[in-house]
Amino acid sequence: MKSFIDVPPHSHFPIQNLPFGIFSTEKFPSPRVGVAIGDQILDLSSLTSLLEENVPELKNLSNVFSEPTLNKFMSLGRPIWQATRRYLQQILSENDSTLRDNIELRQRALISQKLARMHLPANIGDFTDFYASKEHATNVGTMFRGKDNALMPNWTHLPVGYHGRSSSIVVSGTDIVRPSGQISPGKDQPPIFGASKKLDFELEMAFFVGPGNNLGKPIPIEKATDHIFGVVLMNDWSARDIQAWEYVPLGPFLGKNFGTTISPWVVTMDALEPFLVEGPKQDPTPLKYLQDTGPSAYDIHLEVKMKSKDCKSHATIANSNLKYMYWSLKQQLVHHSINGCNMRPGDLCGTGTISGGPDTINSNSNKSSLGSLLEITWNGKTKININENERTFIEDGDEILLTGYCTNKNYLIGFGECIDLLKHFM
Repeated sequence: MKSFIDVPPHSHFPIQNLPFGIFSTEKFPSPRVGVAIGDQILDLSSLTSLLEENVPELKNLSNVFSEPTLNKFMSLGRPIWQATRRYLQQILSENDSTLRDNIELRQRALISQKLARMHLPANIGDFTDFYASKEHATNVGTMFRGKDNALMPNWTHLPVGYHGRSSSIVVSGTDIVRPSGQISPGKDQPPIFGASKKLDFELEMAFFVGPGNNLGKPIPIEKATDHIFGVVLMNDWSARDIQAWEYVPLGPFLGKNFGTTISPWVVTMDALEPFLVEGPKQDPTPLKYLQDTGPSAYDIHLEVKMKSKDCKSHATIANSNLKYMYWSLKQQLVHHSINGCNMRPGDLCGTGTISGGPDTINSNSNKSSLGSLLEITWNGKTKININENERTFIEDGDEILLTGYCTNKNYLIGFGECIDLLKHFM
């Protein structure tokens, strides 16, 4: 499949992808739904009549593409998502004249991404962050509890998670302000109040919930994919010193809720399906409600780049892959709802920090595969070089960039960028 729109070979957004997002322009400032194709955005709100005529499932529903969020479209379910995506691929293909030969429609419907402002893809009602990478959990547990108690007894039996703050989730390009809070200066000393000195990134991915479930009706593992709309990159910023003092006994609070950044384009599960692979072997075997058949991990290459405030270019500091994650996206969703918790369209679930494979546990030789500075610098004990500048944690003016993609011999499916600057406002 090839589009009539010129898409460079290494573009994150070929016709095989078509991720959904919310954008606006200076000329038309109302946020609306679009899909990315190459360096363009196809404005779906301008295709109302075409969509109604050619996608029967959208009859009387195509106004969803004029909505300022994807929540309503997310709620419609996978058959409608698939029918919409198939038709968009059809009219964007090189062999279809509908859009290709209609100059007036093309001028109205295709907008350069450079002219667009991206918005949060959804109104995020609830946000849950999991802790699903065994390598990350083992490293952090070893750091604070010792090697023999690295993983808590429940970790290999269930996807550990916590409910986070949704109001501070922001779209890529939004500056993050260094948080302040209580910090312990040392053992047996009273806490002090001040700005975090151990500001960290967390390399994560996150999925948006599509159709929800009724209160008291869990989502079964065999139906889980039907409830996942798509996936984004996520940087769940973390103030390690604030978090270290406050997290016992109830977990993260001020050390996490000051900011979480996600990429603007939501890549659908259908676009990711060709990249399904077997995940890590789970031992012990999970309880029956978490048992899955067939591949459930995704081969998504992930990369973290960092730029210090006085440098012009980013330096790569981490490479990882979603396929290393111990608990799958489906297992996370199923466990979330197994007690009858009702999920809703637009809910966001993060994976937790994604470090590399088994050889990254406590290994200095594999620092480049670790998904946080906490691990890379072992809580600030060693420094890393960022374009001739040394860092243990993030300093004011530093910029963090996450990116990710899947690839085969024919095309690349990408997520774009998730990028933010850390500022310190007094």
